[in-house]
Order: sequence, then structure tokens, then C-alpha cells
Amino acid sequence: MTPWVKICGATRPADIDLLAGAGVDLVGLWHGVPGGHAELGIGALAALAHAAASGGLHPVLVTLQARAAAIRPVLAAARLGWVQLHGYQPPGTVHALKAADDDLRVIKVLHLRGGKCQERSLIGAYERAGVDYFLLDSVSEHGRLGSTAQALDVTVALALAEALSTPFLLAGGITVERAGQLRAVSDHPRFLGIDVDTGARGRDGCLDPARIADLRRAWPSARELAAQR
Repeated sequence: MTPWVKICGATRPADIDLLAGAGVDLVGLWHGVPGGHAELGIGALAALAHAAASGGLHPVLVTLQARAAAIRPVLAAARLGWVQLHGYQPPGTVHALKAADDDLRVIKVLHLRGGKCQERSLIGAYERAGVDYFLLDSVSEHGRLGSTAQALDVTVALALAEALSTPFLLAGGITVERAGQLRAVSDHPRFLGIDVDTGARGRDGCLDPARIADLRRAWPSARELAAQR
């Protein structure tokens, strides 16, 4: 399977244009992430989701919302077919979302902190509930979720990958320089791709074309590999 490249936290039409032109596969759009640097209102979310789909990207709702009843109206309003559950949502949330729309793609984040996965005991329940993909990500020492730039431990990630029956994306301090260090994980048969936020940004906090181009070369996207064939 050729790897996917997902860039998280787009907030402007220019971001979508940049990512579409860079051959990125998925773009994370934040809603329901209180205090998040890339939080979007419903109108902006819908507009960016439409622009992303028109540009050949898969727009993904990234949310900390715990209840399916709160998430479904957002997906409908923005016409989104992907959601990333980035908080500690229970398996029941996955089940309720999939029961309402079996075509919905659900990514569930598994949080790693202090060498342990905080949802490890629930992995089987998430898979039975219908999760499509997992995303392995680091939690900061203070408990912050997402966009921490905290490097994921390779040994811990590999051990967790062995416990999964479902393909997974890798986040947590993803940079060009770490591509080689993480090769053991990216060679895993269930590895699906990478999810990057901080590592795709310049010092001004904006998405950086040069950094994204370097990431794409270090972690070739499915679209780029297909174009080369």
C-alpha cells in the first residue's frame, strides 16, 4: 500500500490550494477543538471542505466532540465523509456514527503517553464498532492532545501496531529528519501514512510550501506515486 500524506489544520483557501498542488491526500479541518489554533466555524469548515474536495483532497473533520449526536450535524452541514475522533470518545461514538452512515470513514486517535497507549484496552471494541483507521499520536507531558510536536517512540509505536487489526496513520513529531528513524514503523504492513501539523509549518506558524515539499519527498504520497507510474 502506498502511504497517504495528511496535513492538519488548514484555515484558509490558500492552504487548500497549497496542499492540493503539493499532492497531499487528506487535509484535517478542525471543528469542536476548543482553543485550537485552527478551529473553524461551520461556514468556514463547509467552504474549505468543498474547496478541498474540488481540489482532489479528502477533507477530514478533526474534532474532540464526544457525542455522535453533536458530530453528525457538523458532518452533514459541511458535507464531509471523513471524521477524525481526536479525543477520548468511547467505542459507542464510533458505532453510532457508522450506524448512521456506513460510508463514513472514521479515524480514531490512539493516544500514547509515558510509553503506554491510554486506549489500548478498547482497541478491540473500537474495531468491532467499525473504526476504519487508527492514528497513533503523542500526548504532551501536561496532557495536551494534538499538534504537540512531541516525537512518538518507535518501539512503543511498533508494539501498538502489532495489537491492531486495522490500518493506522502515524503522527507525533513527524519531520523529514525522522523519516529514517521511523522506517521500522512505516515498513509495517498496516502502516497507512503520516499526519503532520507542526512539521509542515514555518516559524510564522503558517503552512510552508518548502517544508511540505520536503515531507512529500521523504514520505511520498499515494497521489505522487500514482503520477510517477
